[in-house]
Amino acid sequence: MVVGELAEGIDLLVVGGGPGGYSAALHAARLGRQVVLVDRAGRDGLGGTCLWVGCIPSKALIELAETSHRARSFTAAGLDAGALEVDLARFQTWKAGIVSGLAKGVETLLGQRGVRVLAGTVTFNKPDRAAVATPDGNVTFFEFRDAVVAAGSLPIGLAALPRDGKRVLDSSDALALTEVPARLVVVGAGYIGVELGTAFAKLGSQVTIIESRAGVLPAMDAAVGRLVLRSLRGLGVDVLVRTEALRLEDGGLVVRDEGDERIVPTDRVVVAVGRRPNTNDLGLQTTGARLTAGGTVEVDGARLATRHIAAIGDITAGPALAHKATAEAEVAVEVLSGRRAVFNPRAVPEVVFSDPEVAVVGLTEEQARSAEMDVTVAQFPLSASGRAATMGSQAGFARLVIDRVQDAVVGVVLVGPYVSELAGEAALAVEMGASPEDLAGTIHPHPSISESLREAAGMAVGRPLHTAIS
Repeated sequence: MVVGELAEGIDLLVVGGGPGGYSAALHAARLGRQVVLVDRAGRDGLGGTCLWVGCIPSKALIELAETSHRARSFTAAGLDAGALEVDLARFQTWKAGIVSGLAKGVETLLGQRGVRVLAGTVTFNKPDRAAVATPDGNVTFFEFRDAVVAAGSLPIGLAALPRDGKRVLDSSDALALTEVPARLVVVGAGYIGVELGTAFAKLGSQVTIIESRAGVLPAMDAAVGRLVLRSLRGLGVDVLVRTEALRLEDGGLVVRDEGDERIVPTDRVVVAVGRRPNTNDLGLQTTGARLTAGGTVEVDGARLATRHIAAIGDITAGPALAHKATAEAEVAVEVLSGRRAVFNPRAVPEVVFSDPEVAVVGLTEEQARSAEMDVTVAQFPLSASGRAATMGSQAGFARLVIDRVQDAVVGVVLVGPYVSELAGEAALAVEMGASPEDLAGTIHPHPSISESLREAAGMAVGRPLHTAIS
């Protein structure tokens, strides 16, 4: 049933309740805007994919896997954990409590700021008008002054391996498992595939990772990929590169490797080959917005797709990361509210929660050289880190990419335990144009992994402490 076509006039429409959407709504309300936020699941969807089936559930699983793995592998240090069992069904209950608590926090904040939250699917049909199809079968029309679209992304499927939720899973299905599969194949060695493969290997699965390209984490620095590959194989993961997944049969997954077909025995297959922008059914073209062939929305530096519509997060170019969407949200709302702002970060940190963890901030050495910078690189190995030694995790490094003309750190690559927690400091250094001397002169606590940044800077300025002068 359609509830007439008489549209309700509203101030600011936000599409999507994920990190970008709810951040936009909160910031707009803070600026005095009257906000209507529409999410497909309404209040039950606040937090989006990241909170419900992505970032938070995956890191919870990774933490469980790492804790159990460390307990089993610290025998040389005197730890005897005895019979250690993982109950994924209990984990799911624990995880659900974490997720629902965080979602309730977002709902409370939105309520305190007067944001109206509706459940429904949005379709734009004019430059200032949208239809919202609600779960009860009705359609409500809104005429808006401004809109922020943060519709997120969806997993990319493979025609050869259609998802059935039983034998063929996507990443969300994998994070909802209540039993550890005896044998698991992960198709895709990007960050999602590597994270899932690492976690399930630590939980006891016999894991195989299939990648059509030449290595794991193929979008990152080759040295990073080599370290992570070595760690995966150390965990017993069979990594097959330059290999194509063809079809699933009763005996397992059929793959093609160097022209030959063979079967990889498995109980379940997780397809983790990337995500695509969720723009197919939004009707954004009716507003004058332009979409690329890949489905992303073209925006300017202010995140505007049209004069009164901004697009942020996974539906725009760049890495599909929650913290990018959150930063874009503030810029978009500021501009739509008549203020001056631009989204022009020097660094959007990219983190992989693998083993060891990876954090890439700013430019890699290759990117800096391609930009015709006068580049020098300083790298401190974690094999010389006291803290890494006490953690039993000395594989990794801290690398600074330095523009000698500017005397500024333009990029940081970190590989090691919990380096995700250092990505913020690295981003601050790049954003502020910190010199190697700035970092070398900043006191870092000992013993800590954070020292690796100071150590690398010390090498850059000719004052290495725990490494020899080369």
